[in-house]
Amino acid sequence: MRKSHKPFRNERAAEMISMLQWKVKAKFGGRLRLTICGGASLSTEVEEFLRVTCCAFAVQGYAVYNELRLEEVLGMGHNPLGNPPCGEISLRGKSLFSGYYRNPELTRESMKDGWFHTGDIEEILPNGVVKIIDRKKNLIKHSQGEYIAVEYLENVYNNTPVVDDIWVYGDSFKSMLVAVVVLHEENTKGWAILNGFPLSALLFATENCIEHIKGVILESCPFDMERDLVTATLKKKRNKLVSHYQAEIDKLYRKLAEVRA
Repeated sequence: MRKSHKPFRNERAAEMISMLQWKVKAKFGGRLRLTICGGASLSTEVEEFLRVTCCAFAVQGYAVYNELRLEEVLGMGHNPLGNPPCGEISLRGKSLFSGYYRNPELTRESMKDGWFHTGDIEEILPNGVVKIIDRKKNLIKHSQGEYIAVEYLENVYNNTPVVDDIWVYGDSFKSMLVAVVVLHEENTKGWAILNGFPLSALLFATENCIEHIKGVILESCPFDMERDLVTATLKKKRNKLVSHYQAEIDKLYRKLAEVRA
């Protein structure tokens, strides 16, 4: 259609789109006009794919609320009054839910003085857009009192060709980070053959030495739903991963302690 020298009339364009995309539209009942995403942000590619294939508007919404504020998280260095403003986002309003279904403990943790503490760490950009930069639960407190963003580290180490997946773990009573690493089979074989893979990307992933991973547990099987280690969207269930690998983690920490001694 884009290469056509002759423009389509609006009615003809609609017919052409329907003909090309009827299979996708039929899956949604054939009358889809609008898609709304909530809960987690969509990538630009996914949003464009939905708009084109469904021939419908695609919008993203953080939530429905009347009031929003950023709150400081102690020890993390985020300043709601800084430039740019940064902190945990809290919401309040009549349209918000009253609590989690049959989960009073989680309700007490997240609802305080009428404010819903989302757990999202965000900054407000100059144009007023709210940008999610991390999750509060993905930050661990090091034994030296500093906070470490483990999800950020996982993304950094995942850029290494031999790593297929990685889960970074830190104990607040230990001074070292450890990780469970799923190796990329083909790339690892290539590295073994060449025997010259540059480790600089892994060893100097960050300038902060406390963020360097000191010990690794190699895992042959990817993190999967069968073992309840990831969600349906492949997000890591960190509490489940701790339970699953706890024995190996404890053993690794003991070995690291012996080496340092």
